[in-house]
Amino acid sequence: MEILASLGKYAIMLRRMISRPENMRMYWREVLRQMNNIGVGSLVIVGIISFFTGAVTAVQFAAQLLGGWFPPYLLGFIIRDSMIIELAPTLSSLVLAGKVGSNMASELGTMRISEQIDALEIMGINSTAYLVAPKIIASLIIVPPLIILSAYLGIYGGLLAATYAGVAPEMFIKGLRYMFDPYNVFVMQVKAVVFAFLITSVACFYGYYVEGGALEIGRASTKAVVNGSILVVFFDYIIAVLLT
Repeated sequence: MEILASLGKYAIMLRRMISRPENMRMYWREVLRQMNNIGVGSLVIVGIISFFTGAVTAVQFAAQLLGGWFPPYLLGFIIRDSMIIELAPTLSSLVLAGKVGSNMASELGTMRISEQIDALEIMGINSTAYLVAPKIIASLIIVPPLIILSAYLGIYGGLLAATYAGVAPEMFIKGLRYMFDPYNVFVMQVKAVVFAFLITSVACFYGYYVEGGALEIGRASTKAVVNGSILVVFFDYIIAVLLT
C-alpha cells in the first residue's frame, strides 16, 4: 500500500507541474540556472569517468584481441558501440543520479522543512510548476548533449589507451567507422531523455514531500539516489528490449 500511495503522490506532483507559470521570465531564469547546475556542474566528473571508462575498456579488450587472430581494428568497433549503446548513457546517468539527484532532493527538502514551499502555496503560487518543472525541463535539455560528450570522451580515452597498447591510431579509427549504425546514436539519446526524466523527477519527489527535520532530508537524498539508480538500470533493460 505504501508503494501505491507513493506512486499516487508522484503522479499528482507531475500533474500539478504541468501548468502555465505565473511569471514566465522567472520561470525560464530558473530553467537556465538548473541547466548550469546540472550540465556545467557535472561536466568534470562525467568527463573524467567517461574518459577512463573508455581507456579501461580498451586496455581490457586489447589484451584479448591482440593475442589472438582478431584484426586490431575491431578494438575501435568494440569501444565505439560499448560507449554509445551502453556505457555513456547508463554510467553517466548513474553518476548524475548520485550528484544531481541528491542535490535536488536536499534543496527541495530544505525548502519544505523551512516552510518556504508552504509560503509559496499561501501566496497562490503553484510550487510544483515553479520548483519542479524547471528542474525536469533543464535536465531534459542538458543531459542528452552531456551524454554525447561522454561518449566522445570515452572513445577518445579508448583511442589513447589503444595506442599505448600497440594499436595504430589509423587502425582504431578504421574500427570506429566499421559497420557504423546511426540508429545506435538514436538509442543512446532515447536513454538519455528517459534517464534524465527519471533521475530528476524521482529526486524532486523525495525532496518535495519530505517530512520532519534535517535527518529526514538526508534520508530523502539517499532514497532519491538509490531509487533513481535502480530505475535507470531497470529502464535501461526495458529500452534495450524494445529498441534493440
